[in-house]
Amino acid sequence: MYIIDSPSNNAYFNIATEEFLLSRFPTEDLFLLYVNAPSIIVGKFQNTLAEINLDFVKEKGIKVVRRMSGGGTVYHDLGNLNFSFHTVLGQHDFMDFSIFTEPVLTLLNGLGVPAVLQGRNDLLVEGRKFSGNAKLARQGKMIQHGTILIDSEMEILADALKVNPLKFIDKATKSNRSRVVNLREYLPAGTGTEEMKDLLKEEIIKNNPGAQRYTLTEDDVAQIEKLVAEKYETWDWNFGFSPNYNYRKAIKVPAGFIEVHLDVVKGNIDKAKIFGDFFAAKPIEELEEKLLGQKHEDAEIKKILVSEDLTEYFGKVTLEEIIQLFF
Repeated sequence: MYIIDSPSNNAYFNIATEEFLLSRFPTEDLFLLYVNAPSIIVGKFQNTLAEINLDFVKEKGIKVVRRMSGGGTVYHDLGNLNFSFHTVLGQHDFMDFSIFTEPVLTLLNGLGVPAVLQGRNDLLVEGRKFSGNAKLARQGKMIQHGTILIDSEMEILADALKVNPLKFIDKATKSNRSRVVNLREYLPAGTGTEEMKDLLKEEIIKNNPGAQRYTLTEDDVAQIEKLVAEKYETWDWNFGFSPNYNYRKAIKVPAGFIEVHLDVVKGNIDKAKIFGDFFAAKPIEELEEKLLGQKHEDAEIKKILVSEDLTEYFGKVTLEEIIQLFF
C-alpha cells in the first residue's frame, strides 16, 4: 500500500488527484489524505445549483467541484480531513463501508472518542454525524472516501449549503442534512487536522506492514493540473453535468410581480417563460427567445441582460433585480 499526503489545499487539485491515481496506480492499494480550503464537493449525480447557496458561495470565494462518486454534497475547509482508500475492484464487498471506516473508528475509540458506524455510510458520535462516506468503481479499482469534521466552521457550512428547495424540480439525488458535530469537542486538546492526519497515517502503517509513503512527483503534479484545467475547474463539469431540471423563481419589485420558469438541459436553457403583472413596451417573448441555448450561469445570463434595455420589458426595474430572478 502507498500512503499519499496531498501537497495542496486546492479542492480542484485534490478531487482531480483521485481520478489521476486510478491510471497512475492501476493495481496498487492506496491511502490518500488531503485537506481542502473552503469548498463545496458535489455528488456526481446531483444538481449543483439545487445544492448550494450560490450568492453566498460567490461572495466568499468558495470553490465548487463535482466528484466522481455519488452521494450528497459536503462542505470542506481547513478544519476537515479527507481520506480516500483505493483498492482493486472485487477484493471487498462494494456495499460494505465498514472495512475502510474501521481504521478511523479504531483510532478515535483509542483516543476516547465514542465514534460508531451507523446506517450504511455515516460515522457518528453521540447521535451526531462527523463523517460521511461515498464509493465508486472505475477502471478496475474501487475508491471509498470520507470526511472527518475536526474543527470546521459550522456557520459557513450551514450558509453555504442553504438553498431554497422550491426553486428546483428535478430527479437529481438530494442531500440529507444531518446533525453534524466537530470532533474537537471530544479529541485531546491540540488535536487538529494535521495531528489527526499523522495519527491516521500511523494507524494505517500499523495495520498494513510494508506500507510505503509516496510523494507526488513533478510529472504527477503536472498531469493532475492538466486534468484540473480540462475538467475539474470547468463549468461544464461542475454545473453543466447536472441532471436536467426545471427552475422557477418569483420576486416582487416596484415594477410588479415577476416570475421566471426555465427548463434546463445539460446546463443550458432549453425553454424560458416569464410571467408577471408588470407593464412591457416590448413583447417579453423576445427576451425569452434570447435566453434559449444560454448556460444557466450568472455570467452568461448577465451578458444577455446587460445588452438589453430591461425597462422596455418590465417597466422600472434594475439589472440587479432581474438578475436575481435567475439564481
